[in-house]
Amino acid sequence: MLTKLARLISVARGERPADLILANAKVVNTFTGEIDSGNVAIYGDRIAGVGNYQQAKQVLDLTGKYLAPGLINGHTHLESSMLDVGQYVRAVVPRGTSALVTDLHEIANVCGLEGIRYVLNCARRLPLDLFLMAPSCVPATHLETAGASISPEDIRQILRWPETIGLGEVMNFPGVIGGDASVLSKVDLARGKVIDGHAPGVSGKDLAAYIAAGILSDHESVSLSEARDKLRQGMFIMIREGSSEKNLDALLPLVTDKTFKRCFFVVDDRNCADLLRDGDIDAVVRKAIRRGLDPVRAIQMATINTAEYFRLDKLGAVTPGYLANLIVLNDLPNLQTDMVFYRGRLVAREGKPLFSLPQLGDSGVTNTVNIKPFPIEALRLSTSAETNLVIEVVPGQIITRKKQERAKIVAGAIVPDTDRDILKLVVVERHKATGNIGLGLVSGFGLKKGALASSIAHDSHNIIAVGTNDEDIFTAIKEIERLKGGLVIVAGGKVLASLSLPIAGLLSQEPLEDVVAKLEKLEQLAKDLGTKLPSPFATLSFLALPVMPELRLTDLGLVDVNEFKLIS
Repeated sequence: MLTKLARLISVARGERPADLILANAKVVNTFTGEIDSGNVAIYGDRIAGVGNYQQAKQVLDLTGKYLAPGLINGHTHLESSMLDVGQYVRAVVPRGTSALVTDLHEIANVCGLEGIRYVLNCARRLPLDLFLMAPSCVPATHLETAGASISPEDIRQILRWPETIGLGEVMNFPGVIGGDASVLSKVDLARGKVIDGHAPGVSGKDLAAYIAAGILSDHESVSLSEARDKLRQGMFIMIREGSSEKNLDALLPLVTDKTFKRCFFVVDDRNCADLLRDGDIDAVVRKAIRRGLDPVRAIQMATINTAEYFRLDKLGAVTPGYLANLIVLNDLPNLQTDMVFYRGRLVAREGKPLFSLPQLGDSGVTNTVNIKPFPIEALRLSTSAETNLVIEVVPGQIITRKKQERAKIVAGAIVPDTDRDILKLVVVERHKATGNIGLGLVSGFGLKKGALASSIAHDSHNIIAVGTNDEDIFTAIKEIERLKGGLVIVAGGKVLASLSLPIAGLLSQEPLEDVVAKLEKLEQLAKDLGTKLPSPFATLSFLALPVMPELRLTDLGLVDVNEFKLIS
């Protein structure tokens, strides 16, 4: 009796019929950058061959449509979609995403290994290849309070899991450069595997030290010169275009005939509304084509380049022996997806999923909001200085700037100054009921009244709120507590709208369309209250991230990221 491999070879030789032939296709050849014509024979979950194949149990005539490998999202945090795993897959697969690489450090910062296992268990029953990078920084730093910690021994365990292909972004770049033993021990455990980087603004000998540790890539470059420096020193450059971090326009000139094999597209963070309205990695490919990149090269940078970097040797091309993860495109420049095949099975057509979502029981990762009770007076911000530090939002980026401003003082306390767009920022610890509350000032939100609050605050995901007065901020935080996680808008002491996120305080249990409708209502209300930011909750979520320059606020206080220390 023939083995499966022997039968695949027999189909490839034309000796036995294929299970499926996709006939009359224009095949995107990601190895040569050309468009080939022919029939693609599929046996089981594999491609048997491309060429003059005729015999099959089923023949599907593509009538000259384009056939490309399924897209690979090389760096994303699916938690930022705010969708539970099934709804996330339902959002991205019909648009052509067949595989993603993620370290799941968002849910891990809240729930540890249990959170990672929850996502992996859900994904196993869905038509998407999820590859795990062991989260290297849980917590990201010592400058905030996380809900869990992943030790070097945990990393050793995760690296043995079948889904794990490497070590996730090493965000504690000062720890690497300074030779921190705990950080380096995790890097050592992943020696020989792919190790992703996170090095915003790192240059010179510090960058050399970071690369010398064995770190291979970076997705944090915001300028062409920064990305070019990293490329010259041997890094792979992930060109990021997410909901908050938009670097494609700045970095696309980096892509030339000489460099393109060292570059690939990622989204990093993309919210549910963008997934529904615009797409996932397909949206990045389309935008790159609109900016003048050759369509085949754009597809290469979302397929074979990504696969080769992560050593996924059966993904990223339409060729014999590779997994039959394929997309049928009506046209190439617009990347309009007609059909999606996952391991030889049709799983989506005309943007609609053809698969059902598994029924999930108790997730085991709920009830994660645990706040020590506090009075509104705890939000009072006092000062004796003539000027105070303010976090300045940079539109379209997740970096911030540090500036000094003369604050508005009332009754001996700093109060928001809406005329000058200086608002109060608050971070409340929500994992261990420590009572930690960080207080600071932020500019760039533009709110004229009310407050926004969220239990999504990268990476430790404490509750973060911005507002024009303490009463609305306090009300918003208490509503987050009642919801057990979510997004909230308050004005005049009343909750105007909310989105419940009960899974780890990060993910909704509702359908994609309902989550998007509620998010868009929240964002519209935020605009009504004065903000001009396109994604105010996404921007808010990054203001507590103490590994991104220059100034951040955590539950422990203001953080000077460049100095990597708390500001007293």
